[in-house]
Amino acid sequence: MSTVRRILPLAAGIVALLGITSLPVRAQDAVEKMSETGVMHVAVQTQGPPISFVDKNGQRTGLAVEIVKKLAEASGLKLDLLDYDWKGLIPAVLSKKADFIAADMTPTQKRALKLNFTIPIFYSEVRSIAMKDKGFKSWKDLDKEGVSIGVVQASSYVDMVKHYMPKATLKEFAGGGPSVAQAVASGRVDAAVMDRGGAMQYVNAYPGMQILEGVIRKEPLAFAIRPEDTHLLQFLNNYIRFIQTDGELDQLVDYWWNSTDWEKDHK
Repeated sequence: MSTVRRILPLAAGIVALLGITSLPVRAQDAVEKMSETGVMHVAVQTQGPPISFVDKNGQRTGLAVEIVKKLAEASGLKLDLLDYDWKGLIPAVLSKKADFIAADMTPTQKRALKLNFTIPIFYSEVRSIAMKDKGFKSWKDLDKEGVSIGVVQASSYVDMVKHYMPKATLKEFAGGGPSVAQAVASGRVDAAVMDRGGAMQYVNAYPGMQILEGVIRKEPLAFAIRPEDTHLLQFLNNYIRFIQTDGELDQLVDYWWNSTDWEKDHK
């Protein structure tokens, strides 16, 4: 057998072996990366009390922040909190700058096209606020031409106002709930739609402001991740179920969301 004929089968075998070894390598998932680096990168709102804010002592805190602080501690990880305004949260996680979003985000169908969501952390009542001198009693009184309603920019409340109050004029504000509440107090809008926790806070902060009668809707609130990070989804769901079972989550929600007790400690 010639030298060439002996070499050809060997070359073919090498090519086949190279073909096998060049198969795509499985991408490292988010939990593996967190375990390897020892750091959990979490996107939070710049200003969104009582979910995420900087308190009087210069410390970032709030319901979502305290949950992920406890999660990081239980997991033996360092927590890296990344501040974004509301509309910057989703781009941050999709671009992999953050591992997940810890905010009061509603898992709407539009968002579910881009993101995956944990099981609900809790359910929030959506309410409306207005100054008493406007004469409104119920949120249903807002569905009129000439009435302007403020909401946080790019929030789920945008579609909600369009659906439940189509006759009113919608106005979106950057800067989170504080910007919306200030717009109501200053008369730049007639009313606003927001969660119950925020509404309670702003009614206490602005004399003459009231929460209007009626619950517009109840919404589940959850943390958001990239669709492909299924391990991270289970990792987060496991922790949420754990703190639900031992009552720790209820205590956090009662303190941060169902009351204004946190204000005397942090504002």
